Amino acid sequence: MPNPTRVQARQSTPTDIAVLLLNLGTPAAPTPRAVRRYLAEFLSDARVIDYPRWLWLPLLYAVILSVRPRRSARAYAKIWTAQGSPLLVQSRALAEKLAAACARDGMRVALAMRYGEPATAGVIDRLLADGVRRLLVLPLYPQYSATSTAAALDAVFAALKRQRRMPELRGVGDYHDEPEYICALADSVEKYWKVHGRGARLLLSFHGIPERYVRSGDPYREQCLTTARLLRERLKLDEDYLVTSFQSRVGRERWLTPYTDEILAQSAAAGAGHVQVLCPGFAVDCLETLEEIEIRGREQFLAGGGKRLDYIPALNDTAAHVQLLRTLIKRHTCGWLDSAAHAGA
Repeated sequence: MPNPTRVQARQSTPTDIAVLLLNLGTPAAPTPRAVRRYLAEFLSDARVIDYPRWLWLPLLYAVILSVRPRRSARAYAKIWTAQGSPLLVQSRALAEKLAAACARDGMRVALAMRYGEPATAGVIDRLLADGVRRLLVLPLYPQYSATSTAAALDAVFAALKRQRRMPELRGVGDYHDEPEYICALADSVEKYWKVHGRGARLLLSFHGIPERYVRSGDPYREQCLTTARLLRERLKLDEDYLVTSFQSRVGRERWLTPYTDEILAQSAAAGAGHVQVLCPGFAVDCLETLEEIEIRGREQFLAGGGKRLDYIPALNDTAAHVQLLRTLIKRHTCGWLDSAAHAGA
């Protein structure tokens, strides 16, 4: 069986270029013990929770990690597949198809997770041991946030800090307004409509972050709204039809609004019997899309008087997603590919 920590082109390549895909991560199993291990790593990251360590870590280990893992494990169990975590399964499938596409350009592709396995440091170690000298880091987050993109880059920098020989390094900060990204999203919506029909409202639900982070300079909210505007224009929709909201808030402080659960409740109460939800900030389907939206969101909407809620899947390993990422890769490796081709001539 292939090494689960690396997806690489089957044929040998004449270059020393690699692309590192980074996604958030997942527990190894839908059990309280595995979820606790994952959450301890995730919630200990100061990029994610920026409270003073002396205040946050005792609260995390004494209270949160004694309660939340069991509840989260039940949520993961609802979406777990025979192959494992949907986020990891879909990320691998995407990486495999992208590796096949990039092999034609003489590049290998590797997949790592910021939290959990396959760990970023281990994947980088193996790439460098295999002779990689030029590394493009591509976090699978269309919209930049310090809580996601910067956290992923932190792990890369920490891994490289231990290396005697550093590779040339480039990174993709975001792709929230790339035409290929907007086109891929629009294509997925239009294909869904052809099969399932159009609802009374299309809700774009992005993962939320505390408002305080945006006030501190995080561009995430602005980039989410830009994605929503460009998609609305591409689909030629009215502002009342396409609505943007933010999900997954925790704690007591104010997060980005409007909140997805409140929009769903308001839509049901207002008589919008058929709502469709797309989550453009998630490259592949995961807990937040499959359990929070497709299961709990639907239950909430129906309980509030709504008639039907459809979840439109993430881009996952579709051809349009592969082409989008390949386009980004070719743009960000410009010069590398030319010099590699010249060296191999």
